[in-house]
Amino acid sequence: MKKLPLLLLFLPVSALVLGQEKKTTGEDAICHTSATEKFAMFASNKKFNSEHPSPRVYTHVSLAGGKMITFKTPDGVDANGYLLKAKSNTNNWIFVFQEWWGLNDNIKRSSEDLYNDLGNVNVLALDMYDGKVATDPKVAGQYMQEFKQDRGNNIVKGALMFAGPSAKVGTVGWCFGGGQSMQAALTAGNQAAACVIYYGMPEDKLDRLKNLHCDVLDIWGTKDGWINADVTRKFEDNMKAAGKKLTTKSYDADHGFANPSNPLGHFNEAAYKDSYKLTIEFFKSKLK
Repeated sequence: MKKLPLLLLFLPVSALVLGQEKKTTGEDAICHTSATEKFAMFASNKKFNSEHPSPRVYTHVSLAGGKMITFKTPDGVDANGYLLKAKSNTNNWIFVFQEWWGLNDNIKRSSEDLYNDLGNVNVLALDMYDGKVATDPKVAGQYMQEFKQDRGNNIVKGALMFAGPSAKVGTVGWCFGGGQSMQAALTAGNQAAACVIYYGMPEDKLDRLKNLHCDVLDIWGTKDGWINADVTRKFEDNMKAAGKKLTTKSYDADHGFANPSNPLGHFNEAAYKDSYKLTIEFFKSKLK
């Protein structure tokens, strides 16, 4: 198997995540670790953190009436989101998922771009950190490691209740949010209409993928040392085995290439523009 680099990274951390009292192999630990936990393990690696320089300062001023809201969740703890309401009544929704920084102004800007370019659609960026936003890689890594998928699932369920039972939902996210886009599509069940993952950890458990109700667009960079060719090939194999449709698109770019707030050298404008165009086309083809 071509997972040795990931194995070396995951082995010491996975035992802690799983709380194993008996000795297990690194491969066994990886197989029993969720996709969210696997990605969170990256935060313990100094090289991964160093490849996430603090984002450039940006203050978003909405020209489309975007505003922060709160909504109820099944676990009884209110959740937050940044909402851009469609001009005319529609059941089409896009749920947007943050990078590991949190729901910052860059995510609000990206949400507004989607809102403007998709036309008549509701866009809701979900606050998966419950109000916490980081600007330092160390703090962002801490937040990502503290995140609990059960809470994330409840936030998504609350958003689905807010959108209504007739809502058709597309999901999109970057980095940590790319994995959450995948998890949200699974949580949405037959309300899921489309899923876009930007360099996020895909679901790798076949029993879960078999319950996916939408097509997936997976976007990644060939210079990404984390969400790499091995991860992508495994995702392709698993989606095929599950009988699901997956489109992958790679760019000669690093992890985080589609974040305009990344310092120069990390943001790849050409790859960003092309991948964004594909994203818009993908959503338009699914949200009709």
